[in-house]
Amino acid sequence: MKIAVISDIHGNMEALEAVMEDISKQECDKIFVLGDYAMAGPEPSEVVEYFLKRKDKPEFKMIQGNTDLMIADYSEELYENLKTKAPIMAEALKNDTEILNPLGKVFLKTLPIQLEVEEEGVKFLLVHGSPRKNNEDILPDTPLEEVEKMTENVDADVILCGHTHIPCGFQTSKKKTIVNAGSIGRPFTPEPKSCYLTVNVEHGECIFEHHFVEYDKERASEKLRKREFKGADKLADMLIDPKVRHF
Repeated sequence: MKIAVISDIHGNMEALEAVMEDISKQECDKIFVLGDYAMAGPEPSEVVEYFLKRKDKPEFKMIQGNTDLMIADYSEELYENLKTKAPIMAEALKNDTEILNPLGKVFLKTLPIQLEVEEEGVKFLLVHGSPRKNNEDILPDTPLEEVEKMTENVDADVILCGHTHIPCGFQTSKKKTIVNAGSIGRPFTPEPKSCYLTVNVEHGECIFEHHFVEYDKERASEKLRKREFKGADKLADMLIDPKVRHF
């Protein structure tokens, strides 16, 4: 069995379509989606609609990201709190909630926070950030001791995560494997190609591979630049040349 793992699409249909085409070429049997479908991207409604149409398909397994819950539970208080830390992201969030229709917001709100899946004798745990919190970072330079603390109470062979937009992987002393799938729509790698993960599962063993996919960044950036919230131009620039994670 071959599984594709994608995360952090962030409303980027150009990137999503390129990655799904590549996944089709890889002949994957299942697709695990680790959240952050819409926020602060060129086409949030289109991306949510894409996954809404596929939510009942057996080959798709989807969970909620931290920004999905922010959109679903939007309030002026949440907006003001975020504005003090990341003003441009606050403006993006506010605009996203105005664009998405009620059905899309219900979809984001009702996604599971985590999901346990067993395939070919391997127990997978799907999370967005970490098993402890959906906004906790697992980065390439996270100390292994900290990763082990995050996963110590997890009954799974493989933990799949996203959130940081940077691919990486760990093997704990208790033989748990943790792999960050990277980001489809807002990659923070030096060369900002879309990144996803494949997992080949056979006889209880897994082979992991990150895939980097070119997409039309310029077109996606131009679409995002045309959105009306303050700071959209800076987020658009970041699709071409990512320098920082948050604004």
